[in-house]
Amino acid sequence: HHHLYQNLTRALPAAQDAPLFGWLQTLYPLWGQLTAEAAYVSALVGLAELALSGCTTTTDHLYIYPNDTNLDITIQAAQEIGMRFHPCRGSMSLGETEGGLPPDWVVEDEDDVLADTARVIDRFHDPARYAMCRIAVGPCSPFSVTTELMRRSAELARARRVLLHTHLAETQDEEAFCQRMFGRTPLEYAADTGWLGEDVWYAHGVHFAGDDIATLAATRTGVIGRVTMVPPS
Repeated sequence: HHHLYQNLTRALPAAQDAPLFGWLQTLYPLWGQLTAEAAYVSALVGLAELALSGCTTTTDHLYIYPNDTNLDITIQAAQEIGMRFHPCRGSMSLGETEGGLPPDWVVEDEDDVLADTARVIDRFHDPARYAMCRIAVGPCSPFSVTTELMRRSAELARARRVLLHTHLAETQDEEAFCQRMFGRTPLEYAADTGWLGEDVWYAHGVHFAGDDIATLAATRTGVIGRVTMVPPS
């Protein structure tokens, strides 16, 4: 799990000691200035660092698309580095005025998200074993996308036979958000929206325990940490 574009802000002093929600709210306005050139450069840097460490395969979760940013440019960077790449076409659609965490001006229209996700799957996804590029569908988190987008993203991914990825159970703030907004724990909410199964993997899962772990095992749902140079959860 990686956010290559965050290489651009990984040493920003104002955000380093904040908890996750405060860290995100500090950085959303900066990330909202992202351009295709900046996404390309950050991807080159991050992928080169991974390659130098011995990593040959990685995913990346790009979920913010301001200005001329697109997933294509990060795929180009991976091709130039020679990295086997499984990028996620991420998304955010739940802005502050609807109860989400990100500012309204950095979220996307959901129809646009799904149309572009289908486009990058059609253009870049290679289902072959050991393929150099596979696309995953990656709405960002329960606090930054709507329930409708979670469900539609899962439907699209399964129709196109690609994997699903999102952040889940990362912090206690997220737990409180899910209870307040949905009356569910993060994993219960994910289950309600179709996000369980061997084609799903979550980032973090810090607060999974007890019945959650049994559910993950029974459904063969994956959980992974992160390999980034940003504050840990």
